[in-house]
Amino acid sequence: MEDAKAELRKVIREHRRSRSAAELERLGHELASQGVQAVGDARTVALYVSTGSEPPTLPLLDALHARRIQVLLPALGPGLARQWALYMGSQDLTHQAPGRPPEPSGPRLPAEAIQRADVIITPALAIDGMGNRLGQGGGWYDRVLKLVDRDVPTFTMLFDDELVDSQLLPSDSLDVPIQAVITPTQVFLLEGSRLQRDTLEKVQAAS
Repeated sequence: MEDAKAELRKVIREHRRSRSAAELERLGHELASQGVQAVGDARTVALYVSTGSEPPTLPLLDALHARRIQVLLPALGPGLARQWALYMGSQDLTHQAPGRPPEPSGPRLPAEAIQRADVIITPALAIDGMGNRLGQGGGWYDRVLKLVDRDVPTFTMLFDDELVDSQLLPSDSLDVPIQAVITPTQVFLLEGSRLQRDTLEKVQAAS
């Protein structure tokens, strides 16, 4: 299982590195447009700061901040404790340690602060039609997602060619399925997810 995941990560990371800076900038703005749509009227969103060739999140972070939406970002506390901090603008982000994404400078919040979020947007390298998410390998999000009520919408942000619809990604009991996907061209609910069922029920009740 771990060997299969490691090989997939290697292939996807290599493909991501093939995109130019100009292409990443364009895709970042397209992702922001789709992300704002996905968030809707949420008042608090849990997001993340992208690095390198990941789907860029800074345009979405700034768009949410401009709308006065509270944004929680991952932050590491003492002993690599999983914590959060509030996004106060790109000028506030700093590198706290080598190899870690930039983090806000403000007070650290406990892992349970993710329970404040109305919408959660996670990173990933790929996702399949059942919501199985291939993360970076550290298990950070799988652990914190276990703290979240299952009614809270959970999205993964990806490039369009990282959607796997022909097979299932390798997964185990520790992996937490995602309910929906944001790409540069679309926002959609995954087949069979609780979020899709709830949406269909609301549409049927309204009609």
